Amino acid sequence: MSLAVTPGDVAPVLVQLGVVVLALAVLARLADHTGFSPIPFYLLAGLVVGDGGLVGLELGDDAVAIGSEIGVVLLLLALGLEYTSEELGSNLRTGLPAGLVDLVANALPGVVAALVLGWSATGAVLLGGVTYISSSGVISKVLADLDRLGNRETPSILSVLVMEDLAMAVYLPVLAVLLAGGSVVAGLVSVVVSLVAVASILFVALRHGATISRALLSRSDEALLLGVLGLTLVVAGVAAQLQVSAAVGAFLVGIAVGGTAQERATLLVRPLRDLFAAAFFFFFGLQIDPAGLRPALGTALALAVVSAATKVATGGWAARRIGVARPGRLRAGTALIARGEFSIVIAGLGVAAGVEGELGPVAAAYVLILAVTGPLVTRWSDHLAAALPAPPPPRAY
Repeated sequence: MSLAVTPGDVAPVLVQLGVVVLALAVLARLADHTGFSPIPFYLLAGLVVGDGGLVGLELGDDAVAIGSEIGVVLLLLALGLEYTSEELGSNLRTGLPAGLVDLVANALPGVVAALVLGWSATGAVLLGGVTYISSSGVISKVLADLDRLGNRETPSILSVLVMEDLAMAVYLPVLAVLLAGGSVVAGLVSVVVSLVAVASILFVALRHGATISRALLSRSDEALLLGVLGLTLVVAGVAAQLQVSAAVGAFLVGIAVGGTAQERATLLVRPLRDLFAAAFFFFFGLQIDPAGLRPALGTALALAVVSAATKVATGGWAARRIGVARPGRLRAGTALIARGEFSIVIAGLGVAAGVEGELGPVAAAYVLILAVTGPLVTRWSDHLAAALPAPPPPRAY
């Protein structure tokens, strides 16, 4: 194999990437110091050095695309490792009503907004996905920071997040078919193939996860990490060939790994997750022209206000179903406001396919707004609950 790249060509790229990574490290420290999610910082960094930004970064389109794809695959692997197959089965049985309400209430604002803006049906499906799904990464970090993981409302929050992530296993393959185009018959066949592939992987994860975990488990951390990453990349590649999102394949591999293998793999993958999550959001920002953000701000802000309200309502309803009092219901609803990784994954697919030029700026601005305001509102939810008028006393009959 020959490489048509000379050391002189590589040196400037290495220097620029080194500077970018150091800048991301500074932004991560700033985010940690301020208590914010680092996602908005990474997106802004990509905007600053991308096309139309303040600084030009000499990376080819292929490098950006590959870097972004690897980033999202490892990010979704890490998210899948957060769930056990037992938790997954339990949430499928008990969380379906809340998941359906969440889907309808929070996808609808994006779909309606896209149609009002005159976008295509595919654009409406994309924007509906962007507004629908909350950020598992941001929310889990906020709950841990606020010491709310043991709260009574937290199971309802986690149940909604699990149902959303599972919905992506169906939504992303269907979206891939829509973006690929083709005849109606070919599209239906592709959708059926995609859904069968997802169902097969999910069945293997639920029924044979213990066997997979034993095969991967090793006394060597190096062997375990390489085995998990190798299996993830293979499944992601096969999923992509079947027109199932590579991210979905990676997510389901994470779910399939359980027991001791899951615990150790989670610790080993976590630093890589943080690295590639930073790369993923940064590369997405590279693809957005900052000049397009200003006209998109009005749409993004309106969507943020509406979809924040629908998340509070649906999260509160899910908590109410398990008997949580009003302060806990408000905590549950506000915790779900933040958007992040999956919203950008969905928007990235649309940007790469050239669907609706406004989609990338609207999604970037939308995520920036809610990734910042969501955790802030969550922190102040108890104060908000105290400020609300007391509910009327029950009627005496």
